[in-house]
Amino acid sequence: MTNMITGGEAVYRVLKANGIDTVFGLLGGSMLELYDAMYQGGEIAYVGARDERAAGHMADAWARMTGKPGVVLGAQAGPGVVNIVTAVAEAHLAYSPMVVIAGAITRADQCKDTFQEVDQVALFAPISKRSVMVTDPSRLVPMLEDAFRLANTGRRGPVVLHVPRDLFAEELPDFDPAPVNIARPGPASDDDIAAIAALVAEAERPVIFAGGGFKWSIGREALTSLAETLEIPVVASTGHADVMPHRHPWFAGQAGPRGNRVASRLTKEADVMVVLGARLGFNSTFHSNDYVGADTRIVHVDIEGSAVGRYFPAEIAAQGDARLTAEALCQTTTKPKCDAWRQAFKDDMDTLWTERAEEAEIDTLPMHPRRALAEIRDTLPESAIVTLDTGNTCLQAADRLAHYAPMSLITPLDFGLVGFGLAAAIGAKAAAPDRHTVAIMGDGAVGYTMIEIQTAISHQLPITIIVLDNEAWGAEKAYQQEFYGGRLLGAEIQSPRYDKFAELCGGKGIWVDGPGAMGPALKEAIDSGQTTIIQAKIDPGALMTLRKDLFKAPQNGKQ
Repeated sequence: MTNMITGGEAVYRVLKANGIDTVFGLLGGSMLELYDAMYQGGEIAYVGARDERAAGHMADAWARMTGKPGVVLGAQAGPGVVNIVTAVAEAHLAYSPMVVIAGAITRADQCKDTFQEVDQVALFAPISKRSVMVTDPSRLVPMLEDAFRLANTGRRGPVVLHVPRDLFAEELPDFDPAPVNIARPGPASDDDIAAIAALVAEAERPVIFAGGGFKWSIGREALTSLAETLEIPVVASTGHADVMPHRHPWFAGQAGPRGNRVASRLTKEADVMVVLGARLGFNSTFHSNDYVGADTRIVHVDIEGSAVGRYFPAEIAAQGDARLTAEALCQTTTKPKCDAWRQAFKDDMDTLWTERAEEAEIDTLPMHPRRALAEIRDTLPESAIVTLDTGNTCLQAADRLAHYAPMSLITPLDFGLVGFGLAAAIGAKAAAPDRHTVAIMGDGAVGYTMIEIQTAISHQLPITIIVLDNEAWGAEKAYQQEFYGGRLLGAEIQSPRYDKFAELCGGKGIWVDGPGAMGPALKEAIDSGQTTIIQAKIDPGALMTLRKDLFKAPQNGKQ
C-alpha cells in the first residue's frame, strides 16, 4: 500500500528540496497543514511578520541576498492574501524572484460569494509573472515546482500560486522531490563579443553602464576585471551602487537622476556606452537624452531580449548574461586609447570626493541630512548591508553611502514605494545573519511598518533603523514649495519618538540631536547587537526636487 502525506507536507518537501531555509508570512487558517509540516520537519525557519505586506518585502530582500526565490505564505485567504499585493508589485518592478503561496477558499465554496472570497487570481495577474489557481491535488507539486522555475528563470519576478484550503489537507502519494533545474543563459554570441570589442577599441570616450544583472549573476569580480583591463569608467544603474567596491579607481557610482554629476556626465558625453545587465529604464535615465547622449553609440546586452534597445537605439543589441559577457570581453577587448577621457574622469572624481568629505563638516542646526549621511558613511562596517526607502532624504542618500561588499544595497527600485526599508532589512538579516544590517528611512516611511520592530526582536534578527526626521513628506513638500508658492497642505507631519517605541518593544533607542552624534550613535547600535532605532532631527528645509518636468512653472507672477 502506498504511503500517503498531506498537501501541506508535500509543499514543505518541495520548499526544502529547493534550498529554501526561511519563509515569511503571517499565520492564518488557510494552510495550517503546511505550518504543521514545517513545525514537525524543523528544517525551515519561519519569520512571522505583523503584516503580510511586510512579509513580502522581507522575502524580496531575502531573494536579492541569496539569489533564490523568496517564499511568502499568504496564510489567510481573502484579506491576508490581498495585503501582499503591494509587496508583489514591488518585486515585479524590481525583478525579484518570489513565490507567493496564497491560501484560497475551499473548492466547494468558490463562486458563492463565500466569506472572504475575492478573485485573487485576477488581482495578481498584472503584477506577477504568473497568477494561477491549483484545482487538482495531483497538480499541487508540479505547479509549485513550476512556480520556482518561472520565478527564477530569465528576467526574474514573482509568481503567485493560489491553493484552496482543502488541498492542503488532501492526501497525496509519498514522494521524494528533487530540486528544480533552472536554465541559465550564456554570454552574448561570439560575433557580438567581437563586434563589441572592435567598437570599444576605437572609442575615445567609453563608459560601462552596469546594472542589477551583475548582482543576480554574481558578477562583481568580472565587472571589476573588465574595468581594470580596459581602464575605463563604470557607472551603476539606479539602486545598484554596490556593483563595484566604493572608491574603486574606475567606479563613478550611480548615474542618472538619482546619481552624481560625474557619473551622469559620463553617460551623456560618452561616444560609446557598453550597457551590461541593465535596461536603461526610467529610474536610471528618465528616458531622456539629458542622461544618455543623443549621439552615443550604445552596446546593449541583457538577459531579457525584449529589454535590449527598448528605450534607446542600440548599435549592437545582444541577449546574454552580464557576468559571462563581461568575462568574454575581458579576453577579447583591447584597451582603448582615451587617456584624456580617463584623466578628466579621475580629476572629476577627486573633486567629488573632496565635496563629499566637506559635507561631513556641515555644522548647522538642525542637522543637515548630508552631514548625517556623511557620518553614517564613515561609520558603517565595510561588510554592512544597507536598505533604503523612497523619499527625499533617501534620494540624497542614494549616491552618498559606501558599499564595499557584494550585495550590500537593497532599495525599492522602480516601484518607489514608501515603507520598504525596515521590512527589507529584516529579510536581508535573515539571509545574512553575520552581517550588520541598517535601514535608512524618513520619519513618514518608518510609520508604515514600525510594528515590525517586534518581528526583528522576537525572531532574533537584530537590525538598526536610522530615522532621519524632517517632520515632512519631503518630496511633496519640496514640490509644493517650488511650484505652488509654499502652500503646504498635508506635507508637514509630527511623528512620535520612534526611539522610545523601540524601547517599548524590548529594543534599543537612541536620540541624535545634532552634528557629530550620528556616527557614535550608529557605532553604539551596532556594538550593542540589539535591534535599535536611531532617531535624528534633520533640517526640514534641506529638500531637493527630482521631477521638475511634472509641474508647470507659476504663470502671471502668481505663486
